[in-house]
Amino acid sequence: MSVAGKDGRRLPTIHGVTADDAGPYRMEWLDLEFDNGERRRYERLATRGHGAVVVVPLLDDDTVLLAREYAAGVHRYELGLVKGRIDRGETVLEAANRELQEEIGYAARSLRELRALTLSPGYMGHVTQLVVARDLYPQRLPGDEPEEIEVVPWKLDALHELMLREDFSEGRSIAALFITREWLRHGGK
Repeated sequence: MSVAGKDGRRLPTIHGVTADDAGPYRMEWLDLEFDNGERRRYERLATRGHGAVVVVPLLDDDTVLLAREYAAGVHRYELGLVKGRIDRGETVLEAANRELQEEIGYAARSLRELRALTLSPGYMGHVTQLVVARDLYPQRLPGDEPEEIEVVPWKLDALHELMLREDFSEGRSIAALFITREWLRHGGK
């Protein structure tokens, strides 16, 4: 029996799932039947853990704090937002505040969850929660980074300059900044 999605459209029926664990990943193959009777086999990387957060730390409504840290995937130092896993037993907002303290040495008195972001929803189940952090104050927790992360203030009205930098390429950070800027422009509270 097929179930309707949030848009009312009937979701494909899953007739079976086979899986293979590969280190930190779980690969799944879904045997699907669509409403029109067509059957296909889809692959997906299943979600492990409790999700992730990406945090937009606002020094004020015009200035975001970026982190410059080593990115092994591209073997360079990359500018981006604070991000990390949500640990077992943590809420989204608790994880966001912990990551702020571990990565850039600030905590926030005001945290607002804006929305969920996906990376590649066609084949990955990973979801990252976008959180805006305001009313920041210095407070550091020990993190797992091997070196201190450089904190770079950036004006939101200069996002057009940031977008053209080679060392700012992470998709969640780009999306989160534009979403936050638009949210603020339209009365974000």
